[in-house]
Amino acid sequence: MIRINLLPHRELKRQARRRMFGILCAVFILIGAAVVGLGGVFINGEISDQNDSNAFIKKANAKLDDDIKEIAKLRDEIEGLKARQKAVEDLQGDRNLPVHVLDELVKNTPEGIYLRSLRQQGARVTLNGLAANNAKVADYVRNLGNNSPWLANPELVEIRAVTVGAGAAAKRLNDFTMAVSIRRPKEPDAAAPVAPGAPGAPAAAGGPAAPPAAAPGAPKA
Repeated sequence: MIRINLLPHRELKRQARRRMFGILCAVFILIGAAVVGLGGVFINGEISDQNDSNAFIKKANAKLDDDIKEIAKLRDEIEGLKARQKAVEDLQGDRNLPVHVLDELVKNTPEGIYLRSLRQQGARVTLNGLAANNAKVADYVRNLGNNSPWLANPELVEIRAVTVGAGAAAKRLNDFTMAVSIRRPKEPDAAAPVAPGAPGAPAAAGGPAAPPAAAPGAPKA
């Protein structure tokens, strides 16, 4: 007996393929969603780690900025202390400076010079006085420029003839004004140490002294 299938098998196969396609599409969509979700989680984790690193770096930079400001403040305080120390040292060194200046002025003032006033402004001293003649003033300038370790660069500012006294006691003198600089003499360099055994070197403590050299022709001991 022959059986004939009158059902629309082509339509059934087509519907089956459509269902399979739909299932496969759903599966791929789920897989894609899972991959996207996992990728998003991974990326969010990386972003979070990077944000934490950025926050740590910002915090470290802020601490470094505070340390730099503190170091700059300490440097300013150190410079201030150095400046005050130098000022104190200069004051201590200048305590006896007027004495030295006056002493040098007295020692280098030639006969025939009479100082009437002196005025100091910084490291410059202005002198005013009377001289018997121009040669005395020239000697005074030469003495202050060559013979004084505390005074230097004398400069004759003005000189003019004046009459001092009246009547028979009147004298013709030269009124002069001079400027001179104050300087501190350089400290002598420390003597270089003499090598042991060199000529002129002191004998070592407790050590035997070197025997004197024998004279030429002297018999040997």
